[in-house]
Amino acid sequence: MKKQVVLPFLVLWLLTGLVHAQTSQTVGPEKGALVIVGGGAMGPEIWNRFVELAGGASAANIIIIPTAGEDSSAMNAPREKEKLVSLGVKNITVLHTRDPKVANQESFVAPIRNATGVWFVGGRHWRLADSYLNTLAHKEFKAVLQRGGAIGGTSAGATILGSFMVRGDTKGNSIMVGDHTQGLDFIHNVTIDQHFLRRNRQFDLVDVIKTRPELLGIAIDESTAIVVQQNTFEVIGNSYVGIYEANQIASSAKYPSGQNSTGGPFYFLGKGQKFDLKTRKVINQQPQRPNEPAK
Repeated sequence: MKKQVVLPFLVLWLLTGLVHAQTSQTVGPEKGALVIVGGGAMGPEIWNRFVELAGGASAANIIIIPTAGEDSSAMNAPREKEKLVSLGVKNITVLHTRDPKVANQESFVAPIRNATGVWFVGGRHWRLADSYLNTLAHKEFKAVLQRGGAIGGTSAGATILGSFMVRGDTKGNSIMVGDHTQGLDFIHNVTIDQHFLRRNRQFDLVDVIKTRPELLGIAIDESTAIVVQQNTFEVIGNSYVGIYEANQIASSAKYPSGQNSTGGPFYFLGKGQKFDLKTRKVINQQPQRPNEPAK
């Protein structure tokens, strides 16, 4: 009789612990930070934030991953390396392979184990997935975050950081959901698009989120970034970030970011605004703009 009473309580205790573990999990990295850039020219604000989060110029040890690029440029990353050197970073390593067997080798991942930051260059993100997904290198990238370091990327190097990849088809980046959809998952239940306004991609994520309502869609314009720490991100840079969420698409609610709008399937966040990835709500809304007189 006693065993029959104890067993249900034991099961309930285990389930309660499991639910608590699930609800306490962060959407972004538990430790460290992500700097996710929408492509285009990166101003000093973005580069400086990445270097700062990677430990500061004097202490930073940064790995550049150019694998998303074409073969002709993948063996080096002169622009990124030159920029980091100009900011005072002395310890920089360019690391590249197209072979996941190589990415599983201890000798290949050895530099990552000392890194405080990792930067993914743009190109085609399916190349990054083919080379590093579920390899020892992938494990060591995650370890950089666990040590409190920073991982960043731009364009294709931004999309690969999410859990679900759009524009990952090997036939072309106009295909939203193609033959490569699994990202490196440094930020969970999120899909990231880039070159958002510059390439007129405003409505491209709407159907993706309609068919996958568990995902949050984040579209980042050029020269703009989000800095992700645990469940919060902040917008930095020169342009805007679009938010695509199933409830917003269904309701077309007005003013979710505090701006004057008539409502729609997505909304914008500007520089300095913050977003809660767990509740999927804007933390600091922009004040309502007054009606402007006709001209």
